[in-house]
Amino acid sequence: MSFLNAIRHFRTITHHRHLVMRGCFKVGLYRQGLLHDLSKYSWTEFHIGAKYYQGTRSPNNEEREETGLSTAWLHHKGRNKHHYEYWIDYDLNAKDGDYPLCGMKMPVNYVVEMFIDRLSASKNYMGDKYRDDSALKYYLKGRGHYIIHPETDALLHKLLEMNAGKGEEETFRYIRKYVLKNKK
Repeated sequence: MSFLNAIRHFRTITHHRHLVMRGCFKVGLYRQGLLHDLSKYSWTEFHIGAKYYQGTRSPNNEEREETGLSTAWLHHKGRNKHHYEYWIDYDLNAKDGDYPLCGMKMPVNYVVEMFIDRLSASKNYMGDKYRDDSALKYYLKGRGHYIIHPETDALLHKLLEMNAGKGEEETFRYIRKYVLKNKK
């Protein structure tokens, strides 16, 4: 891990947090905005991020390619409720005594934070190449492989599509008015 990459990684994760914070504030999720991704500053995640830093994509992907898994991601997803992977559990209603993994329904406020997180990550890594449909395109690449509750998937997909078609301001207005309406 070079000192320069540690600084660059710190700037990247801090910029990402600020983007998410702004988005969360726009929809009224102030606490979530303030607390978003604080685990990235823990040594467990930070030193891996600095070691595998490239600036154009998540260092977790580079760690996976080199070692076969991402210890930083395993730590991160288990501590941050805005990731659908946090909500994976056993399905006790499965037949034949089998208990396959399935996605649990996420609370709406965390789905909204996940949506904002995806927009912010796309902006952070794509820079000037970011477009309103960037996060949707990235999401659709893996959609058939996610272990995610159908209602969580439907809401996330709807918000990403709305953002792609109508833009961020209109989507945030919709979230405030309709999605988070009953949360207040």
